[in-house]
Amino acid sequence: MPSPDNPSSEANRPIPTVAEIDTIAALTQPVLRNLLITQCYCDLSAVLAARTGPAANWCSFATWASKQAGQTIRREDLRDTLHELVLEKPGIRASLGLIAALLQKLGARQTLQELWKLTLGHIIAAVTDRASDAVSRGNKKVFEEIAREFARFIAACYADTAYNQQHIEDFCAQLKPGPPPEGQAYLALAFTRYYAALFEDDPQRRAELQLLANLEIGFHEQTRLQPEIAESLNAAITIDPQQIRERLLADIFPGNGWWGRLRLLFQRLFGKVSLLDKAIDMLVQQAQQHVRKLLTAHLLTLTIPPHHRLQLGHDLTAIYPALLQTLINPDLLALLAKIDPTPDSLLESGATDWANLPERMHFIAELFRCYHSTHDIFDAAFTTEQLTALRLGKIPEGQL
Repeated sequence: MPSPDNPSSEANRPIPTVAEIDTIAALTQPVLRNLLITQCYCDLSAVLAARTGPAANWCSFATWASKQAGQTIRREDLRDTLHELVLEKPGIRASLGLIAALLQKLGARQTLQELWKLTLGHIIAAVTDRASDAVSRGNKKVFEEIAREFARFIAACYADTAYNQQHIEDFCAQLKPGPPPEGQAYLALAFTRYYAALFEDDPQRRAELQLLANLEIGFHEQTRLQPEIAESLNAAITIDPQQIRERLLADIFPGNGWWGRLRLLFQRLFGKVSLLDKAIDMLVQQAQQHVRKLLTAHLLTLTIPPHHRLQLGHDLTAIYPALLQTLINPDLLALLAKIDPTPDSLLESGATDWANLPERMHFIAELFRCYHSTHDIFDAAFTTEQLTALRLGKIPEGQL
């Protein structure tokens, strides 16, 4: 639960408004936008918890998912990590050595080590740029829709001291009918549950309503994100060797290095594929296999407070909280029957293929249930100093 001496405390921040969320979503700087999205989710999570108590809401999980996404969006650390790991793979150094030697024969003045770094760097950059772009678009896509509805819900319904059917119906009337990805029927259901939970005195019934709402928003969110998730996971297999060659040669033979490029052009005009082309093609094929596995491992990691580093491809090892050990809500049971193939068990909760929506939802269902009552999930996303910088529209220093 947020505390007064914690940066995540309700007392230390304003309640996010629809206008503020629209402003954040409209930012064109992906890194700053992601950081502000993460903080806004943290703010919304705390506002909701101030009324419901320490029960995780969808924004609680979205805070840490957005913070994790930021690592991919910023991509600098990811590039360095992938570069080092790929260099350790068999065959990569041999291919880089051949390419460097061929480039030097064409007149490249860089050292072998510099040519290695340039060549592999272009491949890694192509992958991380694609992954970063896809993750950033997904981060924005979900935020500008779902966070906006949370802000609207808080403004319209959260001050109610007694259940008012007209209030929640008026709120839901502005949501699009029909299933996702275009319809918002699951959002309407979810906010109806959240509203009912505000006035439910029985702790278990309230917890089940909250879990059901989280899952309904989760299903809507994950359905909407399907294209961006698939694109980010497949970033490595969409590398174009021709683009790698062109960028590499432009770096190695800038301006006055026309002679080396002219020799390559001469070979191609007479129907020959240069040894350099073949070597780069081979390196790209080798790197694609390794980078895809490494990138997938990076994307399939989620860290939630205090120090839970979850591998999304592995089964969860947590336990269900007492209020959610035995479920009774018929709507919740009906939804779980569709998305949880191992009822009341964490068996096979790991998603072996994160691009597969049913596997993804199985993991998310168990994640939401296991960590529903975890107080640490309301920890501050950033330090007080970092938060001050963000409020000024600056990218903070330090570990983000």
